[in-house]
Amino acid sequence: MTESEALSWPSVADLIGDHPEANVALIGAGLNERSLTPGRCDLGPKAFRAVLPRFSTYDVETGRTLEAKVHDAGDLPLKAVTPADAFEPVRDATAAQAKRGLTVLIGGNNAITRPGVHGLGLARTGLLTLDAHFDLRDTDQGLTNGNPVQALLEDGLAGERISQIGLAPFANTRRAHEKAKAAGISVRTARACRERGMAAVVAEELERLAGLCEVIYVDFDIDVIDRGQWPASPGARPGGVPVQDFFDATRVIGAHPKVRAVDLTEYDPSLEIGDLGSLTAGRWFCELLAGFEGR
Repeated sequence: MTESEALSWPSVADLIGDHPEANVALIGAGLNERSLTPGRCDLGPKAFRAVLPRFSTYDVETGRTLEAKVHDAGDLPLKAVTPADAFEPVRDATAAQAKRGLTVLIGGNNAITRPGVHGLGLARTGLLTLDAHFDLRDTDQGLTNGNPVQALLEDGLAGERISQIGLAPFANTRRAHEKAKAAGISVRTARACRERGMAAVVAEELERLAGLCEVIYVDFDIDVIDRGQWPASPGARPGGVPVQDFFDATRVIGAHPKVRAVDLTEYDPSLEIGDLGSLTAGRWFCELLAGFEGR
């Protein structure tokens, strides 16, 4: 006799646990210090885990059921830790999962992206960002959530091995744009994503990076989504990409064999309206796993 679904169903949360041999790992990286707009991104990992029981493992659109086990590597102790001091813990935690097919970091602000890339090995890694912002602010006043891409350029990451997708108008400066162009970074705006389809743009950039790099790191700065559909990031703006386009692009990213680590950043549960933020983050994770299982 099959188990009754009268009061519960198999959920995505059931896939996560102490699974040392799993091909996917999950790391909480709730870094919050030196956010340019004060907030509570440190609450992200807890809110993310709490919402997962609300997601079934079954995708009615494809008829497929998620089955991939996910090893929960726990949360890094990053309370009151600066981005500079968080570099080694985040880098080392990412590197420790290198044997797996995919490592997922849940932020936390965008300052976790730089050490995450280093965790894969700077010399062999390409970076793709889904972000409304260039994150090319100067580093002369130290590391913040506004300069991880600039810091990576200074570390030696070649600009041609960076793709930035979803850049928003009136959310960046001319200087940042000129920096990106001078470095050879591939830039795709939010309008380009709407007109061509974000999934198509992402697929093109993944293939471009795949020809240059051994592995790819993807930064999902969730403020790339239109603020009307995603209020839970201080940097989200009206006119961002539609949330369904974000989900479609996520599935494409999860399916790419060279994507070895990703992060979800700038989720601030203190800005929630209802459960919209946590439910969006949870659906993102489902789409990521669905893509990964399609490899």
